Amino acid sequence: MVTIPGITLNDGQPFAEIGLGTYNLQGEDGIEAIVSAIDAGYRVLDSAVNYENEVEVGEAVRRSGVARDDLVVTTKVPGRHHGRDEVTASAEESIERLGLDRIDLYLIHWPNPAVDKYVDTYRGMLDLRERGLVRSVGVSNFTVPMLERLIDETGVVPAVNQVELHPYFPQAALRAFHAEHGIRTESWSPLARRSELLTEPLLRDLAAVHGVTPTQIVLRWHVELGSTAIPKSGDADRQRENADVFGFALDADEVAAIAALERGRLWNGDPDTHEEF
Repeated sequence: MVTIPGITLNDGQPFAEIGLGTYNLQGEDGIEAIVSAIDAGYRVLDSAVNYENEVEVGEAVRRSGVARDDLVVTTKVPGRHHGRDEVTASAEESIERLGLDRIDLYLIHWPNPAVDKYVDTYRGMLDLRERGLVRSVGVSNFTVPMLERLIDETGVVPAVNQVELHPYFPQAALRAFHAEHGIRTESWSPLARRSELLTEPLLRDLAAVHGVTPTQIVLRWHVELGSTAIPKSGDADRQRENADVFGFALDADEVAAIAALERGRLWNGDPDTHEEF
């Protein structure tokens, strides 16, 4: 088992430097894959209503044998459930599907600015935290202006902002805002899936220097940035490889060289225009 270092969010709740993405991990195979990841040392599990696998995540938590308080179960409210009352019902349904007593980290999946209900949704999430149904509240795919509005209108800084982040899209300005306000950055698609990232000569050269794989170089880069990457894998060997990035470090020049691969978003998920329901 790999020991993944823990951190503390701005609300005092535990988190980790690497978590498990669970998108497309469904059915019995999905449950077994999530249990495998927990056995390998993962303690942060990332799900969402729209992944349609909250049942599997909850069952994996029960089968794992790991103490409930040692696991951070994340899920996300979809766009169709935006609104103060709507998010309350959505969270209760998620808890029922998970079969757990609470959600550890609850995120707004996308801001859906055309609908313009994300502030009310966030207020509903804060209500849920007061009731003990949610431990930490955060957001996903929010820009700096959206975060500023949320903080100004509610007075509560999100614990996490989960965003597209990888060497092709390092999000320097957003990460700087997070660091200034104590928001934990979380990286979805940290390995730039379906791209040629892992074949980049720079990553191959750095992997040879450090005696690791290009995948491990990229995931260590996220650690050096202060972002929790959530790579998704159902393969036990790959899960262990993805988590085993704490035995080496990248220096500042190496981190900067990787960030210089920047080319922009890969999937047209601009939070200012993307609508998710």
